[in-house]
Amino acid sequence: MDLLRRVTLLLALLVLAALAPARAGIAEAPGADLEVSLVTYGPGDIYWERFGHDAIEVRDRVSGESVNFNYGVFDFEEKNFLLNFARGRMHYMMDAEASAPEEAYYAEVGRSVTRQRLALDADQAAHLRDDLLWNLRPQNAVYDYDYYADNCTTRVRDAFDRALDGAVKSQLQARAGEFTYRQQTVRLMSAQPWLMLMLDLGLGPYADQPLTAWQESFLPAVLQARLRQVRITGPGGSRPLVQDERVISPNRLVPPPSSPPDLRLPLGAAGLLLGALLLATRWWWPTGHALLGTLFLLLAGAVGVVLLGLWTLTTHHSAWANANLLLFNPLAWLLLPALWRTRRGFAASRFVDGLIVLQLFALLAALALHLLPGTVQQNQPWLLFALPCWLALAWSLRRKP
Repeated sequence: MDLLRRVTLLLALLVLAALAPARAGIAEAPGADLEVSLVTYGPGDIYWERFGHDAIEVRDRVSGESVNFNYGVFDFEEKNFLLNFARGRMHYMMDAEASAPEEAYYAEVGRSVTRQRLALDADQAAHLRDDLLWNLRPQNAVYDYDYYADNCTTRVRDAFDRALDGAVKSQLQARAGEFTYRQQTVRLMSAQPWLMLMLDLGLGPYADQPLTAWQESFLPAVLQARLRQVRITGPGGSRPLVQDERVISPNRLVPPPSSPPDLRLPLGAAGLLLGALLLATRWWWPTGHALLGTLFLLLAGAVGVVLLGLWTLTTHHSAWANANLLLFNPLAWLLLPALWRTRRGFAASRFVDGLIVLQLFALLAALALHLLPGTVQQNQPWLLFALPCWLALAWSLRRKP
């Protein structure tokens, strides 16, 4: 009887073993069975989708399990989310989802989906998988987000670099980038002109530093393109990192331009037009002149308050030390009473004369900062806009009644 029971138990175990999957999935798979890809999603229509997105796909060839790891998750329900966002202390986290439904969503909304299969060996694939699973733990998943230096794409880039012992960084740092942070920002946001202008106005000299290909790979599309240039070495010699590339779903949306728009002509023309209107209304329509000047001074002061707050009260370091503060600052609000007194022919007081001279010196300082060697902030469009407006206001405020 014991023998019969043992045989029955053995047969049952053999049947269960035959029916069970060969392996639970990517968490237990040996590196030789893992296939690693970079999945890049094209830009979307909504402003927060304009930079694109990406994920690391890890597939177990034996069990068929495929998981996408991405670093672009945030929680609107987080305590003080909006306050943290304004202060530049945003918390993002890593997440993992099954590959097929995630990629199907992006294809459904019309965004391109491209998969680049990477030529990682067994040890590199296992190292990357273990790194991603460690990062997925709740105590490790959250990180402090930075638009340019630490975002959902730089985290993907850095994960590849760790798995390849620094090969990605060493090669991309040796190559020059194509655009600056500012140029990439206005290029990708050009479909929302007002938001593009606000971002360009708010970016300081940090956004104009020359970039390496490593730094410029903060964008999904740039990382996708730059990985094609990376080569890795192994027992068989040197080989391209990207083994093959396939478009899973083509883009069906309007793509961003290939180069950033030149804002100097439109903003320069707008400044000349506003300056001319200020001069013309000063002669023929004093009330209209006061209304137009009030609009400019209110906006100039409000912009100055925001720029000053970004510099002193937040960790948005890309907005620090913004030279546009010399063009638009809260001192503009002190000129409002004098502007309305010009309607009745009153001359400017000494205090107002001093404010005007101070603002004109600020304009000269902004020009000098832009023209002197070693200056990096590219704010020519806003200089071209502000100069004619301030010169017209200075003339009208100091003109004899």
